[in-house]
Amino acid sequence: MAISAMFQGLVLGASMIIPIGAQNSHILGQGIKRNHHILAATICMVCDVLLIGLGVFGGGQLIASSEWLLLAITWGGISFLLIYGSMSFKTAWQNKYQGFGSQKGIKTKAAVVGTTFAVTLLNPHVYLDTVMILGSVGGQFDGNEKIAFAVGTMLASILWFYSLATSASKMAPWLAQPKVQRVIDILVGSIMWLVAYSLFNHQF
Repeated sequence: MAISAMFQGLVLGASMIIPIGAQNSHILGQGIKRNHHILAATICMVCDVLLIGLGVFGGGQLIASSEWLLLAITWGGISFLLIYGSMSFKTAWQNKYQGFGSQKGIKTKAAVVGTTFAVTLLNPHVYLDTVMILGSVGGQFDGNEKIAFAVGTMLASILWFYSLATSASKMAPWLAQPKVQRVIDILVGSIMWLVAYSLFNHQF
């Protein structure tokens, strides 16, 4: 039964993490630039693991019971996503891409760390997916099965973020072509704004 619970966690965790969103767009961009992409993936993975553990083992109820906390997270996320999206659209509009190997747009390690934490922790969807949804499903298991479910969901996060970062890095010579980069920036900006709109629409 523990194996079954782990598999359920792996499948459900993958369904929550794989759809393109703020985290995945950020990891994709860092992977293309080969700009501390493994570090960024590690931060996303560690945050997910901690939040999944929090949700599965009872912490989801704390966030769900605090309207002010949810409100602060939501508006912080909307603001950040709008700014992040605007930056992507600005880059696409300026269209000054220089191709693979260019140092343009490369961030320092501190900047990558800060942006990755912001993309992760200021994104309310992260809490909804990991703490609320995975936490509520994991709460239905007991004992070893609950632990196995949590391990399965965490494994999905680990496999996905590292696979995305390394795949983007390996495909960088193609993905870093100016035309492709422009399309990616427009796509990233659109995703950020759509996520922000969905949060705003949900709020009202």
